[in-house]
Order: sequence, then C-alpha cells, then structure tokens
Amino acid sequence: MDVSTTMKKFGLEQAFKYLYKDPEKNLLKLMDWADKFAGEEFGPQRKMVREAMTNPDHPYYSYIRRLIHEIDPHVMQTTAVNFFINAALDGWKTQEKYRKEYGCNIPWAILLDPTSACNLHCTGCWAAEYGNKLNLTFEEIDDIIRQGKELGVYFYIYTGGEPLVRKDDLIRLCEKHSDCVFLSFTNGTLIDEAFADEMLRVGNFVPAISLEGFEEATDGRRGNGVYEKATAAMRILREKKLFYGISACYTSANFESITSEEFFDHLIEMGAYFIWYFHYMPVGNDASPELLPTPEQRIETCRRIRKYRAEKPLFAMDFQNDAEYVGGCIAGGRRYLHINANGDMDPCVFVHYSDSNIREKTLLEGLRSPIMMAYHDGQPFNENMLRPCPMLENPDKLRAMVVCTEAHSTDLQSPESVEHLCSKCDQYAENWKPAAEKLWNEKARA
Repeated sequence: MDVSTTMKKFGLEQAFKYLYKDPEKNLLKLMDWADKFAGEEFGPQRKMVREAMTNPDHPYYSYIRRLIHEIDPHVMQTTAVNFFINAALDGWKTQEKYRKEYGCNIPWAILLDPTSACNLHCTGCWAAEYGNKLNLTFEEIDDIIRQGKELGVYFYIYTGGEPLVRKDDLIRLCEKHSDCVFLSFTNGTLIDEAFADEMLRVGNFVPAISLEGFEEATDGRRGNGVYEKATAAMRILREKKLFYGISACYTSANFESITSEEFFDHLIEMGAYFIWYFHYMPVGNDASPELLPTPEQRIETCRRIRKYRAEKPLFAMDFQNDAEYVGGCIAGGRRYLHINANGDMDPCVFVHYSDSNIREKTLLEGLRSPIMMAYHDGQPFNENMLRPCPMLENPDKLRAMVVCTEAHSTDLQSPESVEHLCSKCDQYAENWKPAAEKLWNEKARA
C-alpha cells in the first residue's frame, strides 16, 4: 500500500469520526473537505450530493441521514473506505495501468460462484442448470482475490448457487481481505441473527436479497414460504443496522408486480438501500423464452425505474437499460467477468462459454484468452446503448465470438450450444430493435 493510499484512508476514517460527533453540523463541512480533496473530479456528482444534503425536499435528503443514523458506524466506515478509496480511486488507477500495459480488459469487479449448491430450485434460474456438486475451495477463492488485488480489483460479488451455503468461508474471506468489499446475491433464507452479528464484526459484507415482487410472485418462482423467510432476514438486517439491498429479475410474468410503485415503497419501508433490476435471460436448455418481457413491458420497466430513482429514497440500478451510463456491455472483463464453481472463466454471468479455467491459468491469462479478447475487440456491440448485449439484443455477435474462439459451454450438467441459446433471443432482438431505435433517437434529439 503506497503512502498516498494510506493517507487517503486515514483521512476518510478521521472524517467519519468527526461526522458522527455531530452529523447535522458536520455533514456540510465534510462536503467542503471532499470538494477540496477531489479538485475538478466528479464535479456534477458532488453538486448533486450537496443538493441532496441541504434540500429537505430532495428525495435523497432522508436517504443520506438514514446512512448516518441507521447503519452501524463500523460498517459504514469500512464499506466507504474499501469502496471509494480502494475499489474506486486507487483500484481504478491500477486497472488503467494494466489495461494499457497488457492491451486487454481489466475488470473493476469479479463475480464468482463459491458453490453451485442451493437450498432452493427456482423456476428459470440458470444456476440450477449446473447441478449442486461444484465448489471453489477456500484457497482457490482466496487466490482469485489475491490475483485480483494485484490488478487493482477490490470489489467481489458472489453469485451461485446460494453463496451463503458457504457462509463460514465467506466470513473468513472478509477477515483475510479486510480491504475489499464483498457483495452477495442471496435468496436470504440462510441469514439469521448469528450471521448478521458476523457481518457486523467484519463490516465489509453486503447482501442483495432476491425477490420477485410480493409474496405470490416470489413464492411462485422460489417456493412456498420463501418470501416470508426473505423478509424476516430483511428485518434482522435492519435491526442490526446493516447495509443491504434487493436483487430483482423482471419477466413477462412478474414485471407488473416487481416494478410497481407499491413494491418500491414497500422496500423503502423495509429499510433497503438499493435495488438491482435484472432482465430475464433465457439461459440453459430448459429456460423458457416465454418469460422474456415484451418490448412494451421493457419500455415501461425502464420508465418506471428511472421515475422512482429520481423521486424516491432507494437507489435503483437497471442492468440492461442503464448501459448508456457505462458505455454498453461491461462483460468480458471490461468491468467484470464471472468465474463459476468449476473454475471456468466466463465473460458474463449470463454467457456460459469459456476457453480458460482458473485452475489451469492465471486471472490475467484468462483475461487475455481468445473469448475475452473477442469481447475486448468487439465492445461496444451496438452504438445504441439500449441494445448493449451480444446475446440478448445482438445474438449474431455472440454466435460469431463463440464459434471463432472455439469456446465451450461451461454448463457441465446440460451443455447448451450457442446456436440453441441465441435462437431463443433472435425473435426478441428483432422485436426490440425498432422500439430501441425509436427511444434512442428521441434521446439523441432531446
């Protein structure tokens, strides 16, 4: 760790101690300090934050005060230092250095599956296709993180399977890599008081609980009683003053419920701090293309999420429709890649084709492999940022990359050919194209 990073961390830690002495009085003083520290960087963002701090009518006025008063100070400080200093500021500089040096993508985050095991079997879940016998050992995950940090990666996201099947190992990794932020997508049913206490202790583990809407929609996909268990976990997290959010997959069947204002307001009442919306992807031989949203449903989903984001104190991210803010597809290591429980390095959590395994290659070697370089050379896959994905909206692009790189399916239980996968997206892409072109052109003229 260099002297500059150490000083930044120390400064931010002291700033938090100062803030908690008298939050209302010291909040703006800290913003003044941040303005001097950042110089010309992030000017518009800092202006928005200042507005949210000072205007009681701003939707995030109450949100900022919740962060201060309703999150444990240790958790708040640890998350902030690891995310803003390690992952965002210093980590990004290191990533940029290696992007130039090696001429390949270097990710900002790494998604990995500690296990393919899960205590549920949800309808339409691609993870269920893997079966439940695959695991990355503690030592393998530890080594992935070690390699990642050497490249400047301090943000790790667990998927699965159900990651909390390995909760003891996950806490050990939080302890060993106390300079990282760990986010975990989870069904929430394994979160109890004891695990919440462990989260409080380490301070750098953030759960994103998966919901499909209210009780009927959630239990319909995940099984009877799951909604009740998930919301019970949310109550524990709030009582323990922990930071948490929601993961939501919208389909043709649940879009109305999961994007409703009633659902959004309910999550605010339950104490969630963010929601991450994902578009349903027809991954796996048994996936149902009928669950793909219609163009009208996708447009309405986009409209609603952007409206709520501007008006309500819950930060919402729309993985598919917010591509314009990150320059299109972020997979293939451009901003993230996926390592499954068998060690295969996939370009995307939804694209299960690989030519590299972490047990045979280093992380950097995998990032320079043919399939990852095909992503690097092909991005963005469409100038229209409402059509970012090489699978969902541009299936011929994924067909070509998999064929030319000879990447293989990493679904060991039921391998799916790229033709089979992309054929499920062809009609969707054709139907979405005119709607996306109309919306994108309107935005350009605005």
